Amino acid sequence: QVQLVESGGGLVQAGGSLRLSCTASGGTFSTLSLAWFRQTSGKEREFVASINLSGSRTYYADSAKGRFAISRDNAKNTVYLQMNSLKPEDRAVYYCAARFLGSDRSNPSSYGFWGQGTQVTVSS
Repeated sequence: QVQLVESGGGLVQAGGSLRLSCTASGGTFSTLSLAWFRQTSGKEREFVASINLSGSRTYYADSAKGRFAISRDNAKNTVYLQMNSLKPEDRAVYYCAARFLGSDRSNPSSYGFWGQGTQVTVSS
């Protein structure tokens, strides 16, 4: 059973930066495709970014392109989300997700493992 633990959320002013981390245990990290999603109250979970097994390919939601960067360190069993130029609309609970196999990388239902989430708040 894969367990994911996020960290790095917090309060930041608009235009600021945060780096989220997600550390995995209980599985072979290098065989996991990883992603970040976010969710605000009353809304569905939204895809933010994903990364392939080796880290050679990354994918982003339009809202994240040019501002966020996903990366992974397979030696540390950790995936990161560097968030720059944060906006108030980026405020959400951010979740790390993992899967072994799947097709639609932006669909939350294709991920079998989730972290508990970390809150990101951006003040204007």
